[in-house]
Amino acid sequence: MARALAAAPTRRVAAPVSGRHAGSLPTPRARRRYAIVLSILIVLAVAFAFGLLAWDNPMPVGSDGFWRIAQLRATAVTTIAIVAFCQAIATVSFQTATNNRIITPSIMGFESLYVAVQTSAVYFLGAAGIVAVQGFGQFALQVAIMVGLALALYGWLLSGRYANLQIMLLIGIVIGGGLGAVSTFMQRLLTPSEFDVLTARLFGSVANADPDYFPLAIPLCVAAGGLLWLRAHRLNVLALGRDAAMGVGLNHRRETMTVLFLVSILMAVSTALVGPLTFFGFLVATLAYQFADTFDHRHIFPIAVLTGFVVLAGAYFVMRNVFYAQGVVSIIIELVGGTLFLIVILRKGRL
Repeated sequence: MARALAAAPTRRVAAPVSGRHAGSLPTPRARRRYAIVLSILIVLAVAFAFGLLAWDNPMPVGSDGFWRIAQLRATAVTTIAIVAFCQAIATVSFQTATNNRIITPSIMGFESLYVAVQTSAVYFLGAAGIVAVQGFGQFALQVAIMVGLALALYGWLLSGRYANLQIMLLIGIVIGGGLGAVSTFMQRLLTPSEFDVLTARLFGSVANADPDYFPLAIPLCVAAGGLLWLRAHRLNVLALGRDAAMGVGLNHRRETMTVLFLVSILMAVSTALVGPLTFFGFLVATLAYQFADTFDHRHIFPIAVLTGFVVLAGAYFVMRNVFYAQGVVSIIIELVGGTLFLIVILRKGRL
């Protein structure tokens, strides 16, 4: 027996592949690819930001006049950064919480509420009403109304005995449709001059932002985005689905409500700041999933934010300095995002 064992050929166990380990980026190639994509996005973001600040500046670089003009343009760059941050993180987190990469936070009726507030101001107060509702108070009120509506909706539909995320989304669509119908009715009763003033406010545009809003908008964005970043590991588990998340001990209902509440803050800030951008978040999130190529939200979030900034800042730079049509940026972004949405729907064959 001993001789047979000694004569038996021995098999060598293959050594593990060098550099490979379990994780969101398991191979050196994946880590190298992610680093390259991140570096390219950072370079593009810095280039477009500098271009918006310095391009076509008539004053010599470094002079007092140059910095004064750059300071005026910095409001637009800051607004773009806030919107990209809010839309990117909110959309990725919302799609994770709903376990669906097609729907976006806009489905909850935030943009319809914004349109209803602006339309009501013109309808009841006249053309001067659009000016009367401007300012820090109006911005804070819109954010509070949107977040309050989201809290009421989430608390009612996700804390009951028959809590159902799909029903919540359906009711959000119905509320958005109802607000849209009321807004359309009031718009048809406006005079042409009042309707023209209102239309300028209803298109998402960086020009709608006021730097007086930043002291409230920036802390809210940092707080909500920071909390979602700290909950990245929980989001990774939440993406596995309700049963799998509960199987590893995660309180799925409470975590979903927390994520949706933070998403509502980000979307409320973005919408109240620049207006509705229906497909921008979907466009950014879809590109971020392809660029990051990982499940880990700690890696998806930076890619998504940088992608959003590059898309929005790049579009404004090109349309402003090449085609001299800065006002149509949101229309083009919505067109591209809507087309991508239809392509994804047709490829998947379902919502």
